[in-house]
Amino acid sequence: MSNYKEEFIEFMVESDVLKFGDFTLKSGRKSPFFMNAGAYVTGSQLKRLGRYYATAIHENFGDDFDVLFGPAYKGIPLSVTTAIAYDELYGKQIRYCSNRKEVKDHGDTGILLGSKLKDGDRVVMIEDVTTSGKSIEETYPILKEQASVDVVGLIVSLNRLEMGATGEGTALDEISKTYGFKTAAIVTMAEVIDRLYKKECGGKIVIDDDIKLAIDMYYATYGVNKENID
Repeated sequence: MSNYKEEFIEFMVESDVLKFGDFTLKSGRKSPFFMNAGAYVTGSQLKRLGRYYATAIHENFGDDFDVLFGPAYKGIPLSVTTAIAYDELYGKQIRYCSNRKEVKDHGDTGILLGSKLKDGDRVVMIEDVTTSGKSIEETYPILKEQASVDVVGLIVSLNRLEMGATGEGTALDEISKTYGFKTAAIVTMAEVIDRLYKKECGGKIVIDDDIKLAIDMYYATYGVNKENID
């Protein structure tokens, strides 16, 4: 596992973004782990987060893109801090763009925040996590309606490795198949488990035998092929 991936896993735990216990997800599923990117609230946290995203984007998609699109609302700060980090790390000017939930009809009009989109723009979409792909289903048409853009791919921070709606792979797999662009994550839950199971993080064991058993049981019901999470 790359050093930046290990650092990012520790960063999620230390920032209280990735937690383990008993949680009810928006889908109604009971999950032994939960990720909330809204817990990144300080300047130093956001700066580090942008650098991890920028590194993962560079590794997975290269530099041949023009715009980072972050769907409202959590995608807005992600696109901004990552665009800044991309300039710092790789010296490339990436424009940020996000959508509004409602069209603005005065001043800076329209449905977009940040950069306007133009024909030929190559776009990387950026989100925190995706379980069902519903947000992409809502925002992808917005992108295509604004200009003739080429969506290079989607980057998320954590691939939960859960079966998607069709049962043919993870939610990220299904998004890639449906829309025809590459998907990637900074880390997967398999990598999280590899780093945290029976290993100290912040002076304590985050995933002990009980938590690991709960995770295994969860994936027995909702996971992709088991070899992907061991």
